[in-house]
Parts: sequence; C-alpha cells; structure tokens
Amino acid sequence: MIRKITLSLGRHVSSMARGATQVRRFLHGGYVRIHPSVQEALVEGRPVVALESTIITHGMAYPLNLSMAREVEEIVRINGAVPATVGILRGQIHVGLTDEELEFLASSKNAVKVSRRDFPFVLSQGLSGGTTVSGTMIMAHKAGIPVFVTGGIGGVHRDGENTLDVSADLTELGRTPVAVVSAGVKSILDIGRTLEYLETQGVCVAAFGESREFPAFFSRQSGFQAPYHVRDEEETAKLIDSALGLGLSSGVLIAVPCPQERAAEGQAIEKAIQQALSQARSKGITGKEVTPFLLQKLTKLTDGKSLDSNLALIQNNARVGSCIAVALSKLQKARRKGSQPRRKDMTAPQPVVIGGINVDFIAKAQNSEILGGGQTNAGRVRRTFGGVGRNLADCLSRLGQAPLLLSAVGKDEHLESVLHYCHHMVSQFKENLCQAPLVCIDGNVPLSTIQYVCQLAREHQLAVCYEPTDENKASKPFLSDSWKALTYISPNLQELRAINRTLGNPLPAELPSRLEDVVQAAVALACPLLAHLHCVVVTLGAHGVLLCGKSLGGSISLYPGTHKQAAAARLCAAHYPAIPISREEIVNVSGAGDSLMAGILAGVLAKHDTGTCVRMGLLAASLSLRSYEPISPEISTSSVSQEQVKSRSWPEAKVWKMD
Repeated sequence: MIRKITLSLGRHVSSMARGATQVRRFLHGGYVRIHPSVQEALVEGRPVVALESTIITHGMAYPLNLSMAREVEEIVRINGAVPATVGILRGQIHVGLTDEELEFLASSKNAVKVSRRDFPFVLSQGLSGGTTVSGTMIMAHKAGIPVFVTGGIGGVHRDGENTLDVSADLTELGRTPVAVVSAGVKSILDIGRTLEYLETQGVCVAAFGESREFPAFFSRQSGFQAPYHVRDEEETAKLIDSALGLGLSSGVLIAVPCPQERAAEGQAIEKAIQQALSQARSKGITGKEVTPFLLQKLTKLTDGKSLDSNLALIQNNARVGSCIAVALSKLQKARRKGSQPRRKDMTAPQPVVIGGINVDFIAKAQNSEILGGGQTNAGRVRRTFGGVGRNLADCLSRLGQAPLLLSAVGKDEHLESVLHYCHHMVSQFKENLCQAPLVCIDGNVPLSTIQYVCQLAREHQLAVCYEPTDENKASKPFLSDSWKALTYISPNLQELRAINRTLGNPLPAELPSRLEDVVQAAVALACPLLAHLHCVVVTLGAHGVLLCGKSLGGSISLYPGTHKQAAAARLCAAHYPAIPISREEIVNVSGAGDSLMAGILAGVLAKHDTGTCVRMGLLAASLSLRSYEPISPEISTSSVSQEQVKSRSWPEAKVWKMD
C-alpha cells in the first residue's frame, strides 16, 4: 500500500529528518501477509493493536484458546482500535488473522513457539507457530504498529543467576521500539532481577493506574516499585510518543495491574507457583518449555482460578492497550495537523517537491587501494537518509525555501500495482501544486503521477523541474507528450542520451570523456529538447555544469517567458567549471548533483541572475561532496548565498551558440 508522507520543511530540516527516520520498508515477498483491515488502518493512520499468538498455541487448551482470542480481538475493536494478531501459518508471517486462521492456530497440534531466533528456521521449513512477545514485537515494529498487548512478559527465571535463563522478551524490549502493555512480569519469574535487567537494557518501565507498585501478573502487588508511573491513557500516550520521537531504538513497558476483583486470589496462586516450580525442577523442564508447563500446573493446582485470573487480566490489558493506542493515534494526528502550514500564515506559496526517500548505506575504505584475494579491507559504513526528492527538499529548506515534500513508501508485496494509482496521493494537494512557484519531481515517481503533474503544469502555467534520478528512470516523462510541459530538466550525459533514445533522436556512437567532446555531445543531445523545454541543466560531475537554453546578451535565461517575445534570443550553451576539490576531501558523492540543482533553484526562487544561481549550486555541491550526509548540514542561507558568490573569485563561463 502507499503511505502518504507530507513534510512541511522550514528553515531547519530537523522536522523532515524525524519524519524520514520513521519511514521504514516492511518485508516484501512471500514471507509476510498483512490483513487488509490492518493495512488500511495503517495507511489511514488509525490505531492498531498488535497481539501475540503463543497464548493461543501454547497458553491454553482448545477451544478455550480460540474463544479467548476472539474475545480479545473484539475488546480491541469495541475500544476503537484494529486488532492485529501476529502468527505464522505454513511458513508465512501474518500480521492480522482471519477467523479461520485463528482457528487453525488454536487447533494446531504442532505449532512452534517462535521468538527472534526461530524465524529463519520456521519460515524456511514452512512451519506454523505462535509468536512470543519478542517475535510479535519484531513484526509489529516492521509493520509500523507502535502498541502491542500481551498477558505478561517473560523475564529472568528464578535461580537465573545460576542458570542464566533470561527471556528473549527482555533483550527485545532493549532493541525494538514498541510499547508493550502487559500485566507486568509473570509471577513465576524473578521479578526483582527482571527489573534490574530491563534497566540495563535501557527500557522505560512505567506502572499504569493509581500506584507505582509493579504488578506480578496474577497479583496486583509484587513488592517492587516501577521506576515510573502513568495515571491514564493520555499520559501513557505522551510517554510512548516521546520514546518513539527520540528514536532510542528501545521499547517501553507499560505494567497494568490485574482487575481489583481478582486481587484476592493472588496469594493462593503464589503458593501454587512454588509447588509447580518444584515439580518443573524435578522433571528437568527448562528453557521455553517452563512457562507452558507452569501455567498448566497452576490451572490444576488452583482449580482453574489461575486460568480465570489469566483471562481477566488479558481482557483488561486489551481494553487498556487499545485505549492507549487510540490516545496515541489522536496525539500523533494532532501533531501532524499542527505541523501543516496554514495558508493564512504563509507569506508566499511553497515550492513543492515530489520524489523518493531512501535509507542509504555508504561504505568507504580506509586505504586508497582495495586488497583482493579475500582479504579484509578496513573502512567505515555509515547510514544516511537519501532519495532525490528528499535531497532536493532538504537542500532547498536549508536555503530558506520551506518546500512541501510529497513522498510515498511501500508497505507490502502489492507495492507495484498500487503505485500505478499514486497520482491520487498527489491530487489531494492540487491546491498546493497549482499555487506553487516551482514544482520539482524526480524519476522515482510513477509515470501516472508525472503525467498528472504535467497536466496541471499545462493548465496552470506551472514551472516544473524534472530530476531524472538515473539512466533507467530518466525517460519516464518522455514516453508521451507529458515532457513538453516541463520547464527544466537536470540530467547527466548518460541520462540525456537515454532521453534522446526514447524520443528516437540521433545518438553519439559512444560518450566522450574529454571536456570539449563532452560539451559538444551534450549540446547536440540537448538541442532537440529545447523546442519545448526552457532550460536543460546538464550535470558534468568534476567538469561542472552546462546550461543549455535561450540567451540574450550572453546570459542564458533561467526564467520562463523572459525571451518569448524577443526575436534576438538564441539557443546557447554556457559551461561553468566546478569548484576544485581534491580526491582526499571527497567523502560522499550521492547528494552532490541534488545539491547543485537545489542551489540553482533556490537562486531562481530568490530571483537572482543566472550566474549567481549556478554558482550557488556549485557552492552547495562542493559542501555536500565533503559531507558524510548526502546533503551537507553546512548548507545554509549564509554559506550558500548571493553574498558568498560575490565574495569569491570565479572563472568566466564559456558560452557557445547552439543554432
């Protein structure tokens, strides 16, 4: 599915960076299926609650487990959220189950208990299983579900200081940013050491309700205090929102005490726990088999009272958790609404950028020569946020232009088919587009969206800049007459050749490398496009940039309409050399071209002359080449400006006639 991402970028890009970090790709292909109701809710920003399935496969006997699962899902719905029970059926992960799939898991005799370590084997063997707290957290996070409800989490087992038996739930809470709503820790565990371990893992733990007392699953009291305390759903939502916003990569544990009417049974159950633990030790039961054994024994030893309490607290957690999810959804929606630009507060319409957001991994070797023969090459790998559209918007925002960025991110295996309808996403912002002083669009955008924007450009005389992205995507607008509505394009020589190939124009036998030959080839390829385009900006890498367009008095115009009535205007090409940078200074080339074009467009929006605009672009590109980020954080209205251009000495641009 397509998630709409609308980012309003001010003079500082921090808001966009936070939004981009929350953009994540889910697992595409045959391993994962998201139920349509869950998918729809996620796309629309409605509250979703993840639910585990080991309680179905290993916690209760059939058919009680099935009725419990149905009741819990219904409680989530009644309280305004969408349930997403996570399970594995025949080697496929399901986020959200149909009733038939719930029954399949509930009645399965060979279901596997699936935690983080078990996913590869279970999926590769085509097995079915119930996901633990750990396993469910992983899938909830990947699907973009921030709230997960369970009965109680695992922890440090009693005598764990000797056995080192620690549940994977605890380490998962330390590395997966999901809020887990539970009745604390199962009382069959060592609660004190569990809380200590959670502290070590950096997990924010808060008791829910009137007391800081940390609950012990069946009992409202454990003898331990939670580090923090939240009184209601709204306070809890604010806590979760803060944790997610900080990007700490760790989870939050919300400990909900069992209902008051069940509290009296706690002491009796605690005695039964000691007896069940003794039996487990005598039978040599260890590891992940301990909990199911103890729960079954407790049911017998307490004449079913532990099971009744278990059901009551799970239902209570589902109610509280779904109310928290609803409150969190409202909080996030209010913040998104508040961050949208208000037309009355804007002094001028915003430029609009439509394009991709990527997560880039950049590897750079420590030594200039790469060793072969299977030897290790020392170096560094960095994660950065890229994508042509994002880069353009980032750089424009740093240069004071506050663009509106429209992007889309894939959510499942249906991505390709849904992308054909992506123009609906853009059409919702028709007013922004029609009033924009400039619209930028990149080659990552589907053809239908490009055609829609070009149609608006014709109808409303919009200035549209197309950034081709790469050689394979460059030709999208040129597959029809849509390209004739474009104002600027910014290809490199390979992309320019691909565009001409699509149009059936003559092509050079091979692309040259010597500057004079490069300019000659670029001029020949740009010339047929200028019958409709206002300007072709050919990026030449280390050679700089070549502007091809209409000229009057030696300067190529960057402003549409300037020379429409001027009979003396001629087609010319102007070459501007790049700012010299040594090889040692270059650390990242992925955003230099985007920085160049954003700098030029920022100058155009500020109504500077052509030379100033191009040199602002060259300044921005030189800064990004020296930065580990695609767009240098050093780019600003002071470092890239008309004043900076005037303060430097620049080589003269060389101009050629094209006609």
